[in-house]
Amino acid sequence: MKVELVKRPIVLFTLNGGDSQNLANFNQCDCACASTPCPTLTSADLTGPWRVAANAQTFPLPGDWQGMFVPGGAVPLAVLNQPAYQLWTRFQEPQNIESLQLEENETLALNELARVGLLQTASILLTPNSQLLTRTPHLLTPTSPLSSWLHLTDRCNLDCAYCYLPHLREDMTPATARAAIYATFRSAVKHGYQRVKFKYSGGEPLLRFPLILELHQYARSLADQHGLELDEVVLSNGTLLTDEMVSDLHSRGMRLMLSLDGVGEWHDVQRPYVSGRGSFNDAAEAVELALAQGLIPDISITVSGRNAEGLPEIIAWVLERDLPFSINFYRQNDFSIGHEDLKLEEEQIIAGMMAAFKVVENNLPERSLLASLTDRANLALPHARTCSVGDSYLVFDQHGRVSKCQMKMDETVTDISAEDPLSLIREDQRGIQNISVEEKEDCRDCQWKNWCTGGCPLESYRATGRYDRKSPNCAIYKAIFPEVLRLEGLRLLEYFVEADMIGMEA
Repeated sequence: MKVELVKRPIVLFTLNGGDSQNLANFNQCDCACASTPCPTLTSADLTGPWRVAANAQTFPLPGDWQGMFVPGGAVPLAVLNQPAYQLWTRFQEPQNIESLQLEENETLALNELARVGLLQTASILLTPNSQLLTRTPHLLTPTSPLSSWLHLTDRCNLDCAYCYLPHLREDMTPATARAAIYATFRSAVKHGYQRVKFKYSGGEPLLRFPLILELHQYARSLADQHGLELDEVVLSNGTLLTDEMVSDLHSRGMRLMLSLDGVGEWHDVQRPYVSGRGSFNDAAEAVELALAQGLIPDISITVSGRNAEGLPEIIAWVLERDLPFSINFYRQNDFSIGHEDLKLEEEQIIAGMMAAFKVVENNLPERSLLASLTDRANLALPHARTCSVGDSYLVFDQHGRVSKCQMKMDETVTDISAEDPLSLIREDQRGIQNISVEEKEDCRDCQWKNWCTGGCPLESYRATGRYDRKSPNCAIYKAIFPEVLRLEGLRLLEYFVEADMIGMEA
């Protein structure tokens, strides 16, 4: 079907859906992933007229469609055909719905326009059966997991240029690991979480693979005991992965995230073996091993000054295999500070990102990339904090000490013996502070504030000595965000299929 021939009003948008498993899949990352809320509707009475959102911004798309950026909406982007756009423009001046003679498909479209925030009137929505609903404020508390990072070992077989670890020959004992699992469940039950998530990491966690399987069995038993959902992911460089490991992970419903920073030398320049030999071939083989058994790995791509030029090639590589991925900007740390060529030079990074976006445009995937292309920013749905550090995230080091962030494991708050480590993490006022974007003086008036939230707090502190300032990558974000929205608009049009509905939740 040619979308430009549709005569009834059509509103397309990307919405992750409200179920927790979708949220888990949507937010997969190698860090303290952002909690991403979903809109909630409740019954109410009509109390006032509707009007267009004053800050909505438009940009053209093929076939006479309009992309609409909604800074204060429930989603960042809606795509309207001309009938829908013309319907929207009727509300440049406030209009009472009851005074308009609307066809059924126009009423349906108005509901979708209000749902995404393009129409506003006392937060009221209108449903197809004329029941009136109200939308709660767009920054909501989601059904998010309590996540725990388990540092199973400090050992690694690679010597990555940007690694933040000292690589001591120290492992987490099985007793400590089980205690960390148990402590996580204690806090989860106390605070009413419905889902727990464990990230098995290191170092290289596949060096401790038997322990991973043991911990899975223990976590599974506790989850069943307390009636909680369990989500587990192994964060690996992939070089030690075997067919048997893939089978074990897949049969247990565990997920795998692999680090792959480029194709060939673009990966090797950042992630060599300790001997200096490149690791790309082995990491790429791990991807194929996983795919051969139906285990779809998430790919984590770290972009620095060293490999930015090779970004288009790795994006083409992952899109060819239809792999979920995330692009992460290099973050300086105490162990990488001597590598000057890793630093993010704005023009270089923007050029590399734009070149990668051209590849995406020519290979649009079925899945949304709103949470994949923008580093620690997340354009999928609005949020107030960049990540879950200090709120719903626990980091256990190899000794059982608990900190807020894996990049600051030396700043411990408590340990595995605490009855409720999460409460202590939330109450701690030392070290990293993951504050709301409303508390960041550089961000309060920015149109992107609920999608970017000021970036990684550690990066802001490194650059300014304060947590209430914007990211040093702010100019990069602002340069690429509009292009990300344009790509999402093209993707929605690419996969739009006419059905007996007005909105398409992709």
